[in-house]
Amino acid sequence: MTNRAAQAIRILVIDDQKAMRSIIRNLLAVVDIHHVMEAADGVEGWKNLLDRRQPTPDVIICDLHMQNMDGMEFCNRVRLCKDERIRAIPVLILTGERDKMSLEVAEQVGATAVLGKPISAPDLCHQIESAVGFAFIN
Repeated sequence: MTNRAAQAIRILVIDDQKAMRSIIRNLLAVVDIHHVMEAADGVEGWKNLLDRRQPTPDVIICDLHMQNMDGMEFCNRVRLCKDERIRAIPVLILTGERDKMSLEVAEQVGATAVLGKPISAPDLCHQIESAVGFAFIN
């Protein structure tokens, strides 16, 4: 049975590892989220957000450590953006980082939540539901 609310959610996944983007895409598919855009780093993700031809994502799932622009700088740019449409998007940082200071800084720059890798589909779904403010899985 499909879930229309889940199917309507748009996610932007930003991770420098193609395999990790694929894993996240597969986790999202388990909970019936299929509208997933991808970016290989923060610079590409930022360009995606600024491109008015692209749909605005409902949630961003972003790695913490990447070349060119890491998750902290990306999240900081989102939160400081003059465009309210972009500034209001929940950003979930998904990381294997265990350093408490780095995780606290990620929250300080505006991450909606900092999640540890690996993550299960139900846990990721719960975090997305919390970020968007409604449950879409029964």
